[in-house]
Parts: sequence; structure tokens; C-alpha cells
Amino acid sequence: MSSATLSKSRAKEFREALAHGVLVADGAMGTMLYEKGVFINRCYDELNLSAPQLVKEVHEAYVKAGAQILEANTFGANRGRLATFSLTEKLVAINQAGVRLAREAAGEAAFVAGSIGPTGMRNASPEELRDIFAEQAKVLVEAGVDLLVLETFFAIDELREAVTAVREAAGPELAIIAQVTINDDGAMLDGTSTEDFTALLDQWPVDVIGLNCSVGPKATLETVERIMRQTNKPVSAMPNAGHPADVEGRKIYLCSPEYMSQYARRFLWAGVKIVGGCCGTTPEHIKLVRSEARSLQPGHQALPVTVDETKPPVAKMPLVPVGAKSKLGAKLAAKQFVTFVEILPPRGVDPSREVAGAILCRDAGIDVINVPDGPRASARLSAAITCKIFQEQAGIEAVLHFCCRDRNILGMQSDLLGAHALGVRNLICITGDPPRMGAHQHATAVFDVDAIGLADIVTNLNSGLDIGGNAMGSQTALLLGVGANPGALNIDEEVRRFERKVAAGAEYVVTQPVFDIKLLENFLKRIEHCRIPVVCGIWPLTSYRNAQFMVDELRVPVPEPFMQRMQRAADAEAARQEGIAIAQEMSREVQWMVDGIQLSAPFGRYQMAVDVAAVIEKR
Repeated sequence: MSSATLSKSRAKEFREALAHGVLVADGAMGTMLYEKGVFINRCYDELNLSAPQLVKEVHEAYVKAGAQILEANTFGANRGRLATFSLTEKLVAINQAGVRLAREAAGEAAFVAGSIGPTGMRNASPEELRDIFAEQAKVLVEAGVDLLVLETFFAIDELREAVTAVREAAGPELAIIAQVTINDDGAMLDGTSTEDFTALLDQWPVDVIGLNCSVGPKATLETVERIMRQTNKPVSAMPNAGHPADVEGRKIYLCSPEYMSQYARRFLWAGVKIVGGCCGTTPEHIKLVRSEARSLQPGHQALPVTVDETKPPVAKMPLVPVGAKSKLGAKLAAKQFVTFVEILPPRGVDPSREVAGAILCRDAGIDVINVPDGPRASARLSAAITCKIFQEQAGIEAVLHFCCRDRNILGMQSDLLGAHALGVRNLICITGDPPRMGAHQHATAVFDVDAIGLADIVTNLNSGLDIGGNAMGSQTALLLGVGANPGALNIDEEVRRFERKVAAGAEYVVTQPVFDIKLLENFLKRIEHCRIPVVCGIWPLTSYRNAQFMVDELRVPVPEPFMQRMQRAADAEAARQEGIAIAQEMSREVQWMVDGIQLSAPFGRYQMAVDVAAVIEKR
């Protein structure tokens, strides 16, 4: 197989991967080579020939960190930039070697992208620019790249010529990512605004529109959100690790891997399809970014089924009706309004405080206690055991959060069967937070499947089948709940995933906290065609800082009037009372639109949830 043929087949794979999930790109090449002792006056692209092992080691480090796209070390390997080092005669060899080294490091684990940067020429004509870009693109395509990345372009006119030339050279098969570099206000360095360059790139023959270099994650996120309001094309984000600081003559990038990964999570929440890093980012940054990507979109895979053609197909057992599964199921089936209160499992082995809170809720008429599974990736008493304790000691039915983070699919099956045996029949299936979000930084995640795959597993067990599609001889009767976020920045993707959860067997849904009634109304309208009972999340705010945390960290929209009310509170107690008042107002509004309400008890303040529940009219 020729390199060009290989390129085409991998190009198709890349397009398929991009269509079905998020991809993580690598980080900085120059930063890593500089740390290895290469002076900045060297031509870094030429190292593909003179120090190939050094370049390959950087690629291998990114593959080990989990990068799914490796950019060949060819950013400046065009005639314009190579001329400043008197290396134009080595253009073909440098680009070919760059692709070969990336391919050797990538194996089957990552796609190889040909990196193409600006020419560095100030007075070149459009024709000359097109010739330069076409020359490099043709070499990269012949060398066998899977896609091409035009990156760090600061002038829209030069990018126009690059897109035209590269698309002609690459043909229709290869995907092209076009990335610009911006100021803190989101404009390109030539003054082209976010809205203007997005409109142009939306029309041009590129597959992905993106940002890289220059600014740190914050400005990149703000600009990405503006881009996504104007285009339906996939978006990429590869920011620097912040603005560099000059420390004893060296440029030091101060954004830690943890900080970058937090913003990676926000990029993914916003709907970014390719996330990676530029100057200052290292394999350690990319490792945590990949962890975030796996936690948010681990990839939905069909359950493996072993078929023995010598035996007749296994018949599924009829599903237990929703109303017969549990008390909660009976109420939902009868279209009764239900109320949940969320109580976290204890950190130790003494659940007495939590049991007292559950009894308080029971006496206030709450229907069920919702028990999170390792909330915020923290170590607590088993959620399933906590549910059993509440049901036995507090006399109130419980709902078990069940997340994908901590178990492979075999462990999931065992724990679900165990929960059923304990008498815990109500579930909310979620993907789960990555361990990095908690206090145990070195804990690892599993994420064999996401919440959709988990729903498939539960439906199989409810049908009397194990994960391999083999008959178990008995069946579970687990009430299958799922989660949804009406305030998701990418509401189209949220609705699409909700549809898949319903198709997988979801029987009710609990939403993230809602503060903006319009977002809930829009979500309910979007799911009319696949509506199942909806339980709306309500969170009583405890302080202005708590409201800011909702907006900044959890990406839950809180309307400005509510923010102002919390900010005006005279003291901590006044802030809590204001938070209760806001939650009561929201509960009164939403209760006629949904089938139930889930109330949070922030920081173990169970009375706050009970106070909010007092205004709910049962029906």
C-alpha cells in the first residue's frame, strides 16, 4: 500500500471518529524540544533529520499521555520559513521525515496530522502564498498524513490563500482543520473579529474551525462559545498554557496541568470536538485533558453478545412494568408528583447524621432520598449500602446514583445485581466525574461505557440477560433513571444523548439544577417526541460565592437577578434565606411543567430542602 493510499484510508477513519465523539490532540512540540536543550535559534523542523530520536520521543510521550492526534513536526517546514535558515533544498526531506516519525510513534493509537503554519513572509503576493502552501501540502499528503492542520494564522488574507491551496492539493478526502490565533478580545492579530473570521471559515472548504496559541484557556473558551453561535462545523481548541512569564531570560508558562484540564472540561461542555494544547503544554497536561474527555464522552459501545449458532436465540424475559418495580415506579406510573431530596453518603462508617436527615425528609412528606455515587469523585460509604440503610433505618425509599467511573462492565453487572438483591430498586445512571475532581489525585478511572452504555446493561439485566446476551434464569426489576442538563451549552448534543438514553430503556430523567425557567421550557419542548417523566433539579443557593461556583465551575446558568439577590444578602444567614426563597419560587413555577422535583441539601443542610418542599403542591 502506498503512503498516499494509506493516507486516504486513515482520512476516512478520522472523519468517522470526529463524527462520533471527541478527540484529544497533542500539546507543544517546541516547548518539549526546548526543555530537552535545543536552542531557540535552531530550525526545529530540521531536527526531523538531524535529531529524529529527540522528535520521536516527544511524540511517544504524547501517545503515552493519551493523545489521539499527533501533529507532525512540520509547522515551519514551508519554503518561506525554511529560507531564513537556508534549508529550502531540504523541504521535501524535512516534511517526509516529520510524518514518518509521527507515524512510527502513533502506530494505531493516534492519527497523524500534517502541521502547516504561516509563511512568515510580509510582502508575498496571493499567488506566491498559494504556491508555498500547495508545495508543502502536496509533500505531506504524499507522505501519508491522515489530516492537515492549518494553525496559528493571524492574518485572514493569508489563511484564505492557505485554505484554497491546501484543499486543492489535498483533494476532498482529507479533513482540514483551520485554526487562528487571537488576542484576549477574540480578534485575530490583524484585527479580524471573531464573528467575521467565523463567517468566512464557515463558508470556506475546511472541516473544523479552531483556535490555537497566543492566549490561555479563559479567552479561548470565551471565543469558542462565540464561534459556536455562528457555525455548525466542528470546533477545535488548542490554547497555550496561559501567557508566558519571563523568568531569568526563559519563557515560563504558568498554567498547571490541573488548571488546563478544568478548562478542557469546559471546552467539552461547550461542544468542542477536538481539544489539545499549544505552547507550554506538556504530556502531563494532555494526560489530564484526556482523562476529562474520557469522563465526559467515553464512547458508547454496543454490548458484546456471544452467539452460538448451534443453539436457538435466547428469548428476553418480559420487562417488569414500571409501576411494579418500586414505590417510586408506582407513583410515576400513576402520574403522581414526586419529590426527591439528595443526601450524600457519610465520609466514614457512621451514618447517623444522614439517617436523621432522611427521617426529617420522610416526616416532611418527601417521597425518596437520592444517594449520589462517589460525589465529586470523593471517597465515601458505598452508595448502595447507604440506600439500604435509609430504607431500613429511616423508613424511606432510596434512589441509587450509579456511575461508570469506578467499574468495568463486569463490575457494573455484579454491583447492579447486588443492589437489586439488597432491595434497592431505583437507579439514576450517570457517567460520573473524573477522579481528578476529587481529593484523590492519583486515583484512576475506568469508563468502559458512558451512561448510555450503562442504560443498555440495566435493560439487559431487566430482560433476564447478562452483558453477553446469555440467559440468567432470573431478571432484575430496576427502575431506570438517567440524567440530563437543560442548561447545556450544546443543547443539540444534550438532546441527542437524551434520545439515545430513552432508546436504551430510560424510564425517567432527573435534571441538573435549573435556575432559568426558559432553559427548562426549551428542553421540555425539544424532548416532546420522546418524553418520559421529568424530575427537575432545584438547588437552594447558600451564598453569592455558591452561585458563582454554579456558573463558573459547574456551568449551570444562574440569571443575573438571582445573582444580584444573593450578592445583596447582608450576612450568611440572610444569604441562605434568600437562596431558599429563590428555590421556592423556582419550585412553584416548574411544578406544573414536570413530574417531580429533586431538592439538594447543600453542605448537609437538610432543613433547607424541607423548607423549599413546603411550597410544593402535591397532585
